[in-house]
Amino acid sequence: MNTLNSYISEITALITEAGHEAKGAVEQAAAQLADRIAEGGIIHLFGSGHSQLLAQEGFFRAGSLACVQPISIGPLMLHEGALLSSKNEKDPEFSKTFLTSLDIRPEDVVIIISNSGRNPVPIDMAEYANTQGAYTVSIQSLLYTEKEHPSRHSSSKRLEALVSTVLDTKVLPGDGIMHIDGIQCGPASSVIGNALLHALFCEVVVRMSENGMEPPVFKSGNIEGNDTHNNALVAHYSDRIDF
Repeated sequence: MNTLNSYISEITALITEAGHEAKGAVEQAAAQLADRIAEGGIIHLFGSGHSQLLAQEGFFRAGSLACVQPISIGPLMLHEGALLSSKNEKDPEFSKTFLTSLDIRPEDVVIIISNSGRNPVPIDMAEYANTQGAYTVSIQSLLYTEKEHPSRHSSSKRLEALVSTVLDTKVLPGDGIMHIDGIQCGPASSVIGNALLHALFCEVVVRMSENGMEPPVFKSGNIEGNDTHNNALVAHYSDRIDF
């Protein structure tokens, strides 16, 4: 067995499948994002544990939108303790420690990343963003079903019931796409989630360009001559984004 080729083959097939099925959802979300960016809104990215890595993925990087703000809550992030992060995400009271301090406005977008879509904190985030009038998107696997993976939230609602648009990663429960000697391994959620996130942002660039607007996209800081462009974007969004 060529493990490298097998993993690459499986992840490529899953990206293709998820991308094909997400086409309509990506187009729907991109239209909203483009309009809201044009109105001065920004995009908040939220996740906990490994999902928080995706929240950092779209932030302040070459080729990505400049109007992206990760919601970084230390006790939900791996660097402050993986066990603590997992515990806090499941704590029905934890969201009370930070939600109302967030600057989420009606013209904004909140993208919530949660592979299972069942834990209280991501669901609380979706509920709060909705009350603020923001447009909500989730990146999650709908193969985690209500029957087999019921909500841990007091409302009994799963994440997909609370967002305007779902980008379905189609990742198997347990995350791994490889089965070796009865062991499920080879996580896929971060790879597929990243692909869908950047595909969404690329579609936003298309929409804004078609509407005659210049998309706010960072250029590489390692290519000479790009600093002026990037510094202008930072100055434009620095009142709302912590660069």
